Amino acid sequence: MENLFAGNFIHDFIDKDLAEGVYDHVHTRFPPEPNGYLHIGHCKALCIDFGTAQKYNGLCNLRFDDTNPAKEDTEYVDAIQEDIRWLGFSWDDRMFYGSDYFEQTYEYAEHLINKGLAYVCELTPEEFREKRGDLTHPAVSPYRDRPVEENLRLFREMREGKHAEGSMTLRAKIDLASGNFNMRDPVLYRIRFIDHHRQGNKWCIFPMYDFAHPIQDAIEGITHSLCSLDYADHRPLYDWVINNCPVPSRPRQIEFARLGINYTVMSKRKLRRLVEENLVNGWDDPRMPTLCGLRRRGYTPLSIRNFVDRVGVAKVSSTVEYAFLEHCIREDLNANARRVMAVLDPVRLVLNNYPAGQSESFEVENNPERPEDGTRSVSFSRDLWIEREDFMEVPVPKYNRLFVGGEVRLKGAYIIKCTGCDKDESGRITTIYADCDMDSRGGNAADGRKIKGTIHWVDSLTCGDAEVRLYSNLFSDPDPDAAEDFTTCLNPESLAVLRGCKIEASLKSVQSGDSFQFMRLGYFCADKDSTAEHIIFNRTVTLKDSWAKANK
Repeated sequence: MENLFAGNFIHDFIDKDLAEGVYDHVHTRFPPEPNGYLHIGHCKALCIDFGTAQKYNGLCNLRFDDTNPAKEDTEYVDAIQEDIRWLGFSWDDRMFYGSDYFEQTYEYAEHLINKGLAYVCELTPEEFREKRGDLTHPAVSPYRDRPVEENLRLFREMREGKHAEGSMTLRAKIDLASGNFNMRDPVLYRIRFIDHHRQGNKWCIFPMYDFAHPIQDAIEGITHSLCSLDYADHRPLYDWVINNCPVPSRPRQIEFARLGINYTVMSKRKLRRLVEENLVNGWDDPRMPTLCGLRRRGYTPLSIRNFVDRVGVAKVSSTVEYAFLEHCIREDLNANARRVMAVLDPVRLVLNNYPAGQSESFEVENNPERPEDGTRSVSFSRDLWIEREDFMEVPVPKYNRLFVGGEVRLKGAYIIKCTGCDKDESGRITTIYADCDMDSRGGNAADGRKIKGTIHWVDSLTCGDAEVRLYSNLFSDPDPDAAEDFTTCLNPESLAVLRGCKIEASLKSVQSGDSFQFMRLGYFCADKDSTAEHIIFNRTVTLKDSWAKANK
């Protein structure tokens, strides 16, 4: 796979470090927290971490940040690995867990206590907030000057489970008056009586991310710790930990802007709420911005990598149009997806003069963008299905599809002329009748007359039935995060389920994940729950590309 993000400020920093001999190689890491599924926002960090290592022929570790056991689970560990592999990245034997380093991290904490740089604080969480101070008043802790021996004793008792949850923390002794509140004696350890997904009940104290992460980077020999702008104000603490603990290496933290997309949310907490409150059908609901949801919807690894690559690496946060993500998948599928015929809202078409009981077949191209994909045979008979919207009894101006007295071309087959229709008691069209120009096989009139409209169809004798799910944006508001409750912005029309759709015979044997362009309708993907008895397609994206049109 090609290197991503050719030329950006991160690579400028790395080039300078290599040129000055600060490092002689590049080693990055991707540190997801296993408390949810990866989403498109994580994908940017993932591509930067793995892509940067590829660019410099370096290494990239996969490290699970499992220092907070509250909502961590092996389900997420497995899903994250699957997503990364699906995108085309690998880590070989360089997969680690933050919890692998709990003992070493604890030893570094005792090292800080012995240096007089950490102390046990007994402020309750409420008191901690009250005494944090403001821009004109320093924070306060009456326990800051405890003797080293007492701090060591209390910290060891915390580890032994002798103190109640929330009753004590270990804090760094830095600067209670710092203008950067992250440096106002931040908490390094807290007490939590909770089972860890890998460590069980071995530990009841857990390191905070800001303390554990630089230590983990240093132990693994990471040269460049690439993270989002959220951690820019945390960098002084990152460097403080590196400078004051006897770690084996000195990594450098570099921050970049997160990926924001309109009409969606990127908070794992909010995505979890959508799942837990059954507002969506699981983490892989095709409306979700999770990688498993996008995969189920029919997005390809290439389309997502291209999207992230084109968005680029910036130092300032911005919001990207969801329509641009759709443009990237259209671009990929237009080049690679096979064209097929499917009718989503079927109405019967009977050809008056076509011999009853007779059938034939036509060769139809699989993809005009890829002639090497060849053609396929499509059956044809007297009884067909067409789209209901492709017929009007009385046409509106400039209507180029089928109407009584009008002619259209059936894709790849014949020219037909409508002679009438049947309706039910409610006035709904039930059957359309037409004469077939038997001299127009292949769709061209023998007398050279021009036919403006071409419509698709399927043969009623050989077609299959399918359920088709039409997905739209999950939110109707472009900025659901701005709402007091983001769930009030949910789009009630984000999913429409169509049953009794008709598909050409070649689609009866589709496999989960197979993608197609349904002619004139959009791009569709076979759902993971699809079976031979119940075929299900998800609409990946419509044919219309409003983003490309607006950005010509």
